[in-house]
Amino acid sequence: MIELLYYPSNASFAPHILLEEMGIPYQLRQVDRANNEHKSPAYLKLNPNGVIPVLIDGDLVLYETAAILMHLADCHPGFAPAPGTAERAQYYKWMVWLTNTLQAMLIHYFYPDRMASNADEVKARAEAQIAPLLDQMDAELARHGGDWFLGQQYTAVDALAFMLCRWTRMQANPAKTRPALGAYLKRVFERPAVQRVVAKEKLADPVY
Repeated sequence: MIELLYYPSNASFAPHILLEEMGIPYQLRQVDRANNEHKSPAYLKLNPNGVIPVLIDGDLVLYETAAILMHLADCHPGFAPAPGTAERAQYYKWMVWLTNTLQAMLIHYFYPDRMASNADEVKARAEAQIAPLLDQMDAELARHGGDWFLGQQYTAVDALAFMLCRWTRMQANPAKTRPALGAYLKRVFERPAVQRVVAKEKLADPVY
């Protein structure tokens, strides 16, 4: 059975959502982050980067949230466009953009001290650079007018996009304040699978 090593509200949130959406058997194992279990020798054997999540699928041990999402979507059809299509190419683009561009900047926002001694300035600059990225997402949703990020099909992209937009909820101009993006986040949030994950992880309001 698939096992997801997670911690509430961490980057494991998106894989947790996708597993619920798929309706397949899986187990959750909460990592004791408060006591640095993710830095322990046992955990580092699973993920040498010492971050959450890790997915264990039989003999496969996988880390990196986007990789986990794409693996699950490949193994359980219905959550990604067909290979070899233009839609699949767009799916790849947005999965990479979300993790490599938006998530990377969010990491600077949450952990500014990793980048420089002047953490406040790093955080402020990161937030300023996050804003146009959210505008780009808003423009894409407005352009195609579909319910989900790629258009008419709910995909693994939606789980990742929702998680990252959720991380902006305490910023001065969070993702939900944009018209198309705000309406989209509401649709994702209202999905039964997302509601179940929010309840299981005991996430406080505002969720996004």
